[in-house]
Amino acid sequence: MKTMLFMNLGVTEIVIIALVVLLLFGGKKIPELMRGLGKGVRSFKDGMNDKADGEPKNQTDGAEDGK
Repeated sequence: MKTMLFMNLGVTEIVIIALVVLLLFGGKKIPELMRGLGKGVRSFKDGMNDKADGEPKNQTDGAEDGK
């Protein structure tokens, strides 16, 4: 049974793609790119958590005031 990764890409193809990226960007630029990506993901998660915290938890409180 063949292991499938990322739309029919095997381990060999992923290694070749990684080597090409390494050749294009160089060893010094890749950590900077990954650091920026990590900051973006962290910022997105923080934004999602802030949005979830701002929503009212119990929506039945307003219904009782109308009596």
